[in-house]
Amino acid sequence: MAAAGAGPGMEPLAASVRDFVAGQQDSRAAEVAAGVKDGKWTVLQLVEALGFCLENTDPRTRGRGIQLLSQVLLQCYSLLQEKEVLHLVLFYESRLQDHHLVIPSVLQGLRALSMCEVLSPGLAVSVLKAIFQEVHVQSLLQLDRHTVYSIITNFMSTREEELKGLGADFTFGFIQVMDGEKDPRNLLVAFQIVRDIITKDYALGPFVEELFEVTSCYFPIDFTPPPNDPHGIQREDLILSLRAVLASTPQFAEFLLPLLIEKLDSELQSAKLDSLQTLTACCAIYGQKELQEFLPSLWSSLRREVFQTASEKIETECLAALHALSACLSRSVLSSDADEDLLDSFLSSILQDCRHHLCEPDMKLVWPSAKLLQAAAGASLRTYHRVTRSVLPLLLEQYTNHPQSSQRRTILEMLLGFLELQQKWGHVEEDESTLLSLQAPVCSVVFSALTDPSVQLQLVGIKALTLLGSLQGFLSSSDLELVVDHLIRLALHEEDSQSSEAAMEAAGSLAPIYPKVFSGHMVPRLEKELQSEREESSHSHCSLQQRCLQALAAVSTHTSIVRETVPVLLQHLQKVQKGSEAGNTQDMVSVCQSLHRVALQCQQDAEGCWYFHQTVVPCLLAMAVQAAMQESTHLLLGKALLEEEVLAAMVPVISAATTHLSPELAAQSVSHVISLFLDGEVSFLPQNSFPCSFQPFGDGECLEAQRRLVALLMAFVCSLPRNVAIPQQEWLLRELLALSCSCNCPFTATTAAKCFAGLVNKHPAGQQLDEILQLAVNRMEPGLAKGPCRTQALTLLLWVTKALVLRYHPLSSCLTDKLLGLLGDTELGPAAADGFSLLMAESPDVLHKGCHADVRIMFRQRFFTDNVPKLVQGFHGAGPDVKANYLKGLSHVLNHLPKPVLVTELPTLLSLLLEALSCSDRVVQLSTLSCLQPLLLEAPQIMSLHVDTLVTKFLNLTSSPTMAVRIAALRCAHALTCLPTAVLLPYKARVIRALAKPLDDKKRLVRKEAVAARGEWFLLGSPGR
Repeated sequence: MAAAGAGPGMEPLAASVRDFVAGQQDSRAAEVAAGVKDGKWTVLQLVEALGFCLENTDPRTRGRGIQLLSQVLLQCYSLLQEKEVLHLVLFYESRLQDHHLVIPSVLQGLRALSMCEVLSPGLAVSVLKAIFQEVHVQSLLQLDRHTVYSIITNFMSTREEELKGLGADFTFGFIQVMDGEKDPRNLLVAFQIVRDIITKDYALGPFVEELFEVTSCYFPIDFTPPPNDPHGIQREDLILSLRAVLASTPQFAEFLLPLLIEKLDSELQSAKLDSLQTLTACCAIYGQKELQEFLPSLWSSLRREVFQTASEKIETECLAALHALSACLSRSVLSSDADEDLLDSFLSSILQDCRHHLCEPDMKLVWPSAKLLQAAAGASLRTYHRVTRSVLPLLLEQYTNHPQSSQRRTILEMLLGFLELQQKWGHVEEDESTLLSLQAPVCSVVFSALTDPSVQLQLVGIKALTLLGSLQGFLSSSDLELVVDHLIRLALHEEDSQSSEAAMEAAGSLAPIYPKVFSGHMVPRLEKELQSEREESSHSHCSLQQRCLQALAAVSTHTSIVRETVPVLLQHLQKVQKGSEAGNTQDMVSVCQSLHRVALQCQQDAEGCWYFHQTVVPCLLAMAVQAAMQESTHLLLGKALLEEEVLAAMVPVISAATTHLSPELAAQSVSHVISLFLDGEVSFLPQNSFPCSFQPFGDGECLEAQRRLVALLMAFVCSLPRNVAIPQQEWLLRELLALSCSCNCPFTATTAAKCFAGLVNKHPAGQQLDEILQLAVNRMEPGLAKGPCRTQALTLLLWVTKALVLRYHPLSSCLTDKLLGLLGDTELGPAAADGFSLLMAESPDVLHKGCHADVRIMFRQRFFTDNVPKLVQGFHGAGPDVKANYLKGLSHVLNHLPKPVLVTELPTLLSLLLEALSCSDRVVQLSTLSCLQPLLLEAPQIMSLHVDTLVTKFLNLTSSPTMAVRIAALRCAHALTCLPTAVLLPYKARVIRALAKPLDDKKRLVRKEAVAARGEWFLLGSPGR
């Protein structure tokens, strides 16, 4: 190394060196490194300045000198020249023979040099040889051992070919370095190095077993991280890292497989799980050659665990391992030099040990045997054919031999498991498939299950039927007709609702696969049943019609079928409208529910969605307009259609038919609907010869029925995509505003307010929106102050506030303040308090994301932050007659707040929540209990500070006259047992005595909660709890 002249500019460097070495001032290292980076001095000048201490006889002084040099190199290694690196490497190598106090600093310097890009060829090998030869790594501290691993990792990533030139010596050297490592931080790095040695094809030579031994000694991992571990290393990290090593090469197989078999026999569940998961991972790279010797032992261990274990986890992993073994042997068969007999003999062993248990459907080993066979069969098409060729005929025979429904159900469930595997392989050739050769007996068994009196057997049969239908080409045309017959019978006439619903679901699943069969056979039959006039009791006939409607909706899962079912449903609705029976309202609601289901099923299909929209929406509007006009002209026909319940059922139909329209089609439709409501333009409606004009926004009592149809307008316009322009929107908003403030009918006023709010929420920001909102405020303020329309004004205030809160509009805070002010009003206060629930809850028909409303994320958290302090302040300043209103509003806000947010605010709000439990208002009690129950689970330490109050309040509320409050109080009493046991023990006897009373409650649901809560309190403080 060339010496630099010692000029006056070097004096600061020399001073820094002296301060670091002699004065123990560690901060000087950063100053020296900064000087090297800034070019004030070079690394060689630093070496020269260190000369006096590098040659010092005291190892501590030498160590401090090398430590300073190494710390500077770690920051400045990228500035070094090739020749400088060469000299520094030679210097550091020579120092590896120095005193043990010096070695850690030498290793840090070599780590810095290992990151240099200008390292000369051969130096990496030289450094590693020196480390392997001169350093006893495992005698070093953890950090210094980690440094050695880092040096090796750096060289492996940049000097791979050079290191491979060492041959097996590199592998042997690393084995010596790693042998005996115990620190988990180092093990993660060491495992990664071993994996790289194997996967990057470094020479292992004669050291395969040694490399296996030095890593497998950690298997299975037994590590529990210390509390508050800053390094964050988890047991799972070490397990996965070691598994990646053990499963990285087939060369480990002869050593690893006996180890895994041994660990499978251990009593430790964790060791078994780790062994099974490692075996599964190994099967991905092993072949027949590696597995052959160990297959009998592996199968014996897996079978024993599945037959005997009580752990679902171990059973699941055993089945996964068996699946992996079968897949591995199947892959090997495909290679030309493999022996098919090994797979065959392995499967024969499985069949021999499991097959006979399938003949005992009441015995406990039947299901473990079936699962083992299915795990093996699911590995490949080859294994599937081999297993099913033996098992399926046996199961079909057993089904015939066992007449009991419970046994048949077990057998059919096993058969279903094998059928599901066939689905995995898709369509197979007829000469290959065992299943196709057994088509007739399989169909016979499934059809017989569908006619069995046992509901549970029917349900399994329906599942099997659905699965057979999904197998391409399995069912013949005659079979399909029989399938339809069975599904219709089960859907319409089966007494048990479970079977009926399952049959409808099956029809919905199969209809898209066989649309012609279902539209040609099932729909006409359902239509005929729907139209039939039966002599049986009206209740039975009504129930049958209900099921027909549900079945028509369920089967409408293909556009061609929707074109058949929708006219049938609409025709039935018109028929019901014209009828005079007392049950008309419920019948209409049922039809609307079916239409809603069809609409939801059409949403993802553009063609079906548009067909449904242009067919159903005009028809529903026409029927409603017709009924409203007949009401206006005092005709009685169709009056049921104007009932709130029916109109409310129509809303989701129109909404679901509109939300998924393309903007172009939506724009085409919106012009018709707006013209209908604003201009009375009825030309686009079917059967549009009406007795008078349609004026829903007109004045006069005779138009009250027409005004109710604003609910249908709301369903349509509030569900449109935001990018669809609404014609005459300002006029429409003014009409809705006037109607919501002046209409005496609560239903009409509320729907007008909701429609207005839905449009305001989506309205683009700007002057027009500001003007319409100012108009709304001007209408609301006098209405809220006095007069007969205060309730309507409050409803409008609530919905407009919600619309603006959701989109973070600036006016929302002003409107919320008005609402807060109304809590002190003796007349409107309780309704205003309930309004906070409306603001925070998800709205089912408008102002939700499904109808394209502008809903910002975390709006509830923002509302909480802005308004809860005001609620608390208002509560403290309110008179005794209105305090409950503030508590109710607060309870509603907290009840809808995400629980993690609530937990952070709990200390400041808990006292108010406890006070709310003493409020006589049942709504407040229920809302507060619902809020407290999850907090008992998520914040036990905070809640335990108030345990005396909580116990007293909860026990008092278990005697509430309201059933829902009693149930909620018992659930909270149950949740109390999650608090620290020491806190609860003084109350144990008292609570158990108090909970004896609700055990005799007249309501079953209350008794059920009381049993659960009292049982937990009895167990409180028990050993092992």
